[in-house]
Amino acid sequence: MPRDRERSIGRIRSFLERAGFYVADTHGIRPSSFDLAARRDATLLLVKVLKNIDALDAGEAGRLRELGRLFPAIVLVIGQTSGASDLDPGVVYTRYDVPIINEETLAGFLEKAALPFLYASPGGIFARIDGERLHDLRVRRGLSLGTLASIAGVSRRAIQLYEDGAGAEVTVIDRIEAYLGVPVIEPIDLFEAMRTGSRRPAADEGDRGPERAIPPSGDPWRDGVLQQLDGIGLEMTLTARAPFDALARTPDILLAAIGSLRTALHRAELLHGLARVAEGHAMFVVRENVHRASIDGLPILTIGELRRHRDADDLIDAISEREGA
Repeated sequence: MPRDRERSIGRIRSFLERAGFYVADTHGIRPSSFDLAARRDATLLLVKVLKNIDALDAGEAGRLRELGRLFPAIVLVIGQTSGASDLDPGVVYTRYDVPIINEETLAGFLEKAALPFLYASPGGIFARIDGERLHDLRVRRGLSLGTLASIAGVSRRAIQLYEDGAGAEVTVIDRIEAYLGVPVIEPIDLFEAMRTGSRRPAADEGDRGPERAIPPSGDPWRDGVLQQLDGIGLEMTLTARAPFDALARTPDILLAAIGSLRTALHRAELLHGLARVAEGHAMFVVRENVHRASIDGLPILTIGELRRHRDADDLIDAISEREGA
């Protein structure tokens, strides 16, 4: 891993911890769609750190959004450049519906409550206009739509859209604010802006759907474990490029990893920390017959032990007893 990215992850973790977040560092596990998970009160973040944001492709963005929906969590990419250009501070970028900011913007938001005002969109840098405020100012000052449009250098229709809350290019806003003498733009609340797509559908919003299917992986043992979990009512959702193989809400979050004891030893501390951040549970189902309840606080189960549990509540109770053992 390039050293500058490693240092960036360390700085971002420090920003989050100083702002009161409890952080789990997952970047040492590959492959992984996120590098840090962080919680403060009801806010859960999944953070991906990239040097060049052009490295974020549609598949990776989709997996990150899906994890955000499943937990649910706010997903965020922290980047340094796009192509050969540095990302500007105070600007929110987007790739494949994933919000992106640079370190400076994150630090300002977390440490000084400095909200950004600008967002990048095809065609330039834009800001959100407080439409109601703009309308009130225009009416109180006796300005027609045409007059304000002429001042701003746009059409009457554009002014109507701004008063409905549409965004506008920075140069247009500068002209409007210079004439009115007061600001008319709204700040972007980062965490609220990033909640889009993270809501988990309610139980009555449809049937199990394709995200709940357990497709065969080619590994009969792994498939058997997932089917066993699904069969006792956990409704497992498979994950890709994550430190765990599947996730369920029971309604508590359960992160399930499956594999060898060697892999469990490598991932135990990380998975235990991630479960704590998510305020849920994690477990590792191993192929080998082992005689240990947990590793670094992560419950370890064999397939035989798993089969003894007839429902989700019984399994969660057993996992809870092993956590921290």
